[in-house]
Amino acid sequence: MNQYRDFDNDQNTFSYSEGAQFLSKLHENGQHYIPIVDSAIYVPNPQNTSDAYPTFDRGNETNSFMLNPDGSLYIGSVWPGYTVFPDWIGAVLNGTGAFDWWTQEMSLWHQNISFDGIWIDMSEVSSFCVGSCGSNNLTLNPVHPPFSLPGEPGNIIYSYPEGFNNTNATEFSSASAASASQALAASATALPAPTTSTTYLRTTPTPGSRSIEYPPYVINNVQGALDVHAVSPNATHHGGTQEYDYHNLFGTQILNATYHALLNVFPTKRPFIIGRSTFAGSGKWAGHWGGDNASLWAYMYFSISQALSFSLFGIPMFGVDTCGFNGNSDEELCNRWMQLSAFFPFYRNHNTLSANSQEPYVWASVAEASRVAMKIRYTLLPYIYTTFYLSHTTGSTVMRALAWEFPNDPSLAAADQQFLLGGSLMITPVLAQGATSVDGVFPGVGKGEVWYDWYNQSAISASPGQNVTIDAPLGHIPVYVRGGSVLPIQEAGMTTKECRSNPWGVIAATSLEGTASGVLYLDDGESVVQNSTLWVEVSLVFLSRFPFPIHRQLGQVLIRMRAVLIDSVLPLRISERDIQRHQSACKRHDSWCWIITQQCYLERGQSLKWLDIQ
Repeated sequence: MNQYRDFDNDQNTFSYSEGAQFLSKLHENGQHYIPIVDSAIYVPNPQNTSDAYPTFDRGNETNSFMLNPDGSLYIGSVWPGYTVFPDWIGAVLNGTGAFDWWTQEMSLWHQNISFDGIWIDMSEVSSFCVGSCGSNNLTLNPVHPPFSLPGEPGNIIYSYPEGFNNTNATEFSSASAASASQALAASATALPAPTTSTTYLRTTPTPGSRSIEYPPYVINNVQGALDVHAVSPNATHHGGTQEYDYHNLFGTQILNATYHALLNVFPTKRPFIIGRSTFAGSGKWAGHWGGDNASLWAYMYFSISQALSFSLFGIPMFGVDTCGFNGNSDEELCNRWMQLSAFFPFYRNHNTLSANSQEPYVWASVAEASRVAMKIRYTLLPYIYTTFYLSHTTGSTVMRALAWEFPNDPSLAAADQQFLLGGSLMITPVLAQGATSVDGVFPGVGKGEVWYDWYNQSAISASPGQNVTIDAPLGHIPVYVRGGSVLPIQEAGMTTKECRSNPWGVIAATSLEGTASGVLYLDDGESVVQNSTLWVEVSLVFLSRFPFPIHRQLGQVLIRMRAVLIDSVLPLRISERDIQRHQSACKRHDSWCWIITQQCYLERGQSLKWLDIQ
C-alpha cells in the first residue's frame, strides 16, 4: 500500500510493472494474491497538491462518506492519517453512492494489480481518535497515528510465549532486562494517571431526550466510552440516521459491497473475502479471521472455541493468525500452532510489525511439522470441500464440537480442547507448553463407535468417557478417523490446482459391523454457476462369501460407488476380480482400507484406474 492508502501501491517498493511480473508468475503456479484493504479512506491535504488522492475525490463527489450532524464530513484517524468512512447505510436507505464508488475503485485497482480476492481490515469500524478529530486539521495530513507503532523507539517488542524462560533462559533474561528498561523510560515521561476509577460513562434516562454518545444503558465496552477506538455514535448517515443505530452493520455491509465489487471484476467467479468485523449473515459474503491475537499458548487454546463459535454463527470459513499476531512467537508454540491451524478452514501465519519472523522455515522443526500437517490437509481437500458443500446446502458445520456430533453424551459439553473436522475426522492437539502427550476422549466408544489413528490405521482402545493419554512429541498432532466413514482424498500437491491433477481415491474406515459410507462433491472449484458437478456416494460392505473376521484380510472388500454426473446417473461397481487384480492398491490393516483411483471425473465408458500405495 502507498502510505496505508486503499487502492494504491507504493511505486518505490511494489510498482505496478513489477507487481504484474510477480503476479503473473504467481498465477502460473496456481497461486493467488489477496491484498489488504482497510475500511477508512485517506483525506488528502488541501494545501499540498502533491498529496492528491483521486479515490477520495471520487467518493466525495458521490456522497459516499459518513457525515457529522451538521452535514460536514466526519473525519477520524486511522493508519494513513485523517480519514473518512464509507457510508453503506446511507447508500442502502438513501441511495447515495458508496456501493457504486467502491465497485469502481476495486475495478480501477485491478487494472493495475491483478488480485484474486480481498482481505478487509479495521471494519468495526475503527478510528484512533474520539469524534471528528480531523475536521480542522487536514492541513497536517498525512499524520502519524496517535501512538507509537511496534518497532518504533519506546515500543520495541520484548514479549514471548509462556514458558519461554524455561526453553530459552538466556534470551528471556536479555529480553526481560530490555523490557524493564523500556518501561522505566516510558514511565519517566508518562502523563499522570487519571484520578477517577469510572470506566463507563452513563447518563440518566430522560423522557424525550436521547444521549447516544453516553447512553444510560451501555455495553460492557472494553475501551470504555463508545467513541473510543471507533467511529462516534453521532456520526451521521446520508438521510439523517446515526451510527449509534447501525454501528454493528458496518462490518457486514463492507463485506457485501466487496462481494459485489469482486463479482464486477470476476463476473463468473465466486468472490474470496476475509473480513475482521462480522454480523449475522456475514457468512453469505465472506469468511472471517479472529483478529489481533497474541503469541501465547492461551490464544492458541482459545482459537478452537472461537472457531466453533463462528461455526454456529454461519461463518464456516474461519481461521486465526497462526503463531500469534502481537508479541514474539517461539519455536515450540509455532510448531504446535502450525499443526493445529492446518485443520482450520482458513489457514495463515501472520504477525505484527517488527515482531520476530515466524514463518515456518525460520525453525527446521516447525518447517517439518508444518509439512506433516499440511500434507494431511491437502490429502483431505476433497473431503473438506465436500464438507463445505454440505454446509452451504444444509447449514451443517465444518468445524464441530464433539458435543454437537454426540449430543447424548453430557460429559462432552466441556470438551473444548478437541474438535471434529466434518463428521469423520477428530483432532486432539497439544495446547500446553512443554507437553509431550495430550489427554483425549473418544466419543461413542462402547456404544458402537470405533476410532482409528490416522498415522498407523490402528483401532483405538478406550473405555466410555475415558481420557486417554496420547503420545504427542513435538511435531506430532494426533488425528483420528471415525469408523464407518469413507473419506474422499487426493494425492497432496503444493497447491489446490496441482492437487486437482493428482490421483483421487477414498479412505474406508470400517465400523464395528464392517461397513462404511461417505460422499464426494466436485465442481470446478471457482465458478458461481457450474456447468457440471459430480456427486458420488460411496459404501463399503464385506463380501458374504468370504467368512473371515472383521479384523483380518480387509483387502477383500467391495466398494460400491454411485456417481451422478450433471443430470445423469452412473453406477460404478468394483468387482471381486478387480480387487484381487489390484490388491497392491489396498493397504491391509485392522478395519482400514485405502482404495485409490486415478480419475477426477468418472465418465461413461471410462475404466477405473488404480494407483499402488506402498
